Amino acid sequence: MTREEASLSEPRNRLPTLLDGATGTELERRGIRCDGPLWSAAALVEAPHVVQSVHESYAAAGCDVVTANTFRTHARSLAAGGAVGREAELTSVAVALARAAAGNACRVAGSAAPLEDCYRPDRVPPDAELEREHRAHAALLADAGVDLILVETMNCAREARAAALAAAETGLPVWVAFVCGPDARLLSGEPLATGLAAVADAAPEVLAVNCVPASHVEACLDVLARQPCRFGLSPNLGLPADTPGAYREALTPDAFAELLVHCRDRGAGVLGGCCGTRPEHLAALARRVRGSRAGGRSASQ
Repeated sequence: MTREEASLSEPRNRLPTLLDGATGTELERRGIRCDGPLWSAAALVEAPHVVQSVHESYAAAGCDVVTANTFRTHARSLAAGGAVGREAELTSVAVALARAAAGNACRVAGSAAPLEDCYRPDRVPPDAELEREHRAHAALLADAGVDLILVETMNCAREARAAALAAAETGLPVWVAFVCGPDARLLSGEPLATGLAAVADAAPEVLAVNCVPASHVEACLDVLARQPCRFGLSPNLGLPADTPGAYREALTPDAFAELLVHCRDRGAGVLGGCCGTRPEHLAALARRVRGSRAGGRSASQ
């Protein structure tokens, strides 16, 4: 039986794991600048209370996993932003803020992002640098006390493999998420299936696609549903529009929840949001998949 056939035989009200939504764009919505090269990492110094508040909002919305603000706390980004040597400190701060917000209700994921630009596969460093720097970042995440490592927004198979293997060395559960174009190809041009195969040696607990708009979801689902691993989707709201704070494929919370329920019905076991999504989007999703008010949680995680 294929995964798609199996998913049709499962009850539609089964409870998926809810990953949180965007951090960077939510910080910006709350008045915190997230300019490069530090991006959201700057908030760990300038407004840690707001970072914790974002996590608290997602926990209150009913998310099972909150993601520590470590997307840009690896040494390369911090050095580019004038924070040389602060990777251990700021990674620890980020995880502590997420843990304080999550309490005992949520797991804390440590974000492991591309070393350079998420949307520029041409800037991916050489293999030796990938292995060394992702290993260092994964070790810091483990030392800081995350429950799992989320290798996310990977734009090519080569870096995804290096980051996933580095995460696996910690002994923690590993989730791997790719960013794709409209035809289920990584931004490098490689098929999504190639990326999924590249990380197999890391034995990921979850394979996923993140930071894609609604218009890209169906093609990605077609690929994810054909492989045996548990899989997930974390769509964004599209590229920024001309109006500040607006997005080109913006979805209301209810429309977002409808899209993710469709993903659930096609077999996705992990559902979350990316750029532009807010706690309201995840709260609407929680109500749809659990039939209860936001804040209700699955007891099966």
